[in-house]
Amino acid sequence: MFEPNSDEHLHLRLHKARSIVLTTQELTEIRAAQRTFEGAYMRTALGQFSFALVILKIFTEEFYAIGALFAAYGFAILLVAAYRRYEGNRQFFVSESSDGALHRKFRTSGDTVAMMTLLSVFSYVSLMILTCQLVS
Repeated sequence: MFEPNSDEHLHLRLHKARSIVLTTQELTEIRAAQRTFEGAYMRTALGQFSFALVILKIFTEEFYAIGALFAAYGFAILLVAAYRRYEGNRQFFVSESSDGALHRKFRTSGDTVAMMTLLSVFSYVSLMILTCQLVS
């Protein structure tokens, strides 16, 4: 009942991809990418929220800025996870060339990686500044 027959075609019904026919292997690949990447971003965000809560509950007032930084970092990762999910649903699409031929296209998630890199660098620089302020 839940297993599609090998001759059935599955359709991705999203923007820019209404006409693509996915094979079983491609559908499995999309599901694996969603479990891996979307789950990783969500687990990281939850980890940051948990660490922020530990800092805010255990340490004294001097560390509240660091706890708030981790909470903000977790929220930003949560937003990146939502963006990654939105972009991940649009990875496979078909484009039509000038001669009318249909070409299957795949978009990588390099923009999400760049956003996470900038976000992480900004957060760690902020953490170093806050740590140096604690020492002095």
